[in-house]
Amino acid sequence: MAMSSSKARLLTVPRIAQTLCITHLSSLCQGKMGGSSVADDREVTTNEKQTLVLLGRTGNGKSATGNSILGSKEFKSKCSSNGVTSTCELKSTRLDNGLMIDVIDTPGLFDFTGEPDVIGKEIVKCMELAMDGIHAVLLVLSMRTRFSREELAAIQSFQEFFGQKIRDYMIVVFAGGDEFEDSDETLDDYLGKECPEPLNETIKLCDDRVVVFDNKTKDPKKKEDQLNKLLLLATLVLDKNNGVPYTNELFKQLKALKANSLIGDGVNQLNEPIAMSYEEHFKKLTEAVTSTLKEITHTYLEQWATVRADRIAEKQKAEAAHSKFENDMRVLREHLEHVQRESGKWGCPIL
Repeated sequence: MAMSSSKARLLTVPRIAQTLCITHLSSLCQGKMGGSSVADDREVTTNEKQTLVLLGRTGNGKSATGNSILGSKEFKSKCSSNGVTSTCELKSTRLDNGLMIDVIDTPGLFDFTGEPDVIGKEIVKCMELAMDGIHAVLLVLSMRTRFSREELAAIQSFQEFFGQKIRDYMIVVFAGGDEFEDSDETLDDYLGKECPEPLNETIKLCDDRVVVFDNKTKDPKKKEDQLNKLLLLATLVLDKNNGVPYTNELFKQLKALKANSLIGDGVNQLNEPIAMSYEEHFKKLTEAVTSTLKEITHTYLEQWATVRADRIAEKQKAEAAHSKFENDMRVLREHLEHVQRESGKWGCPIL
């Protein structure tokens, strides 16, 4: 099916160059990190540790999903449209097979509801927590709310910010699997003919990597099964990416800055200038990230608003056409009723 021009615009926005941040930070590092050799290294992950980042709209159930993965209530979680998580947090667990899982919970990044300055700071903090790379991005969606084109635009702005490669690390996690508890409905039924187009596009964006999480279940077997399904998808993500976790230039430069700061502390525990230097670099990086984020979100918000306006105009046009049809039918019925009354009053002229 052909897309309308407004939809095509939303899905084919030219990628906004993230060199604003990269160039800015690289210039800060010149002469301190020995050039760019650090940024050129590609680190293959081990089988001993995986870092999973929870991403999604405020209220979708990110924290509850994180707790299900960890097997304990580490993140604050409750039913709230305002969101409970206010800053990025990292919690860890070691599975029975020895695998260490780091889970990073995030506030509503890229959902257009927060202040760019705050979100920019949280994005940098998330990168700092996941400095060795991200093994999978868990895009947490709620089965209790309809997936909107605004939410798709937010996901696309996230991809725009981190680059096309991030798609290869994304997994859709449907929180609210307890909706299936007392019914015969399956995920395939849920994603059937009534599945919104933006949701279909998001699933395709993630190469159909989808898992359902029931964060309320007390059944140990169900908990184990859904976690195993998620870890299997994470393994497929790693296989797809040759065992290399996601990083970009920003991650690597931030890691280099951190390493340089630690080396300085090792030489002199009271080396204030080096510590301040790291803080200054971190602040400037945050400012650069925020600037790029504002540009990206502004572009997508404008285009989402255009799509929304077009859809409202189409709906109003359809409603106007339907109203005219109903009015014409009413006039026709009244005319027929009048003719029938007149015919009954005077009798049939032929007779």
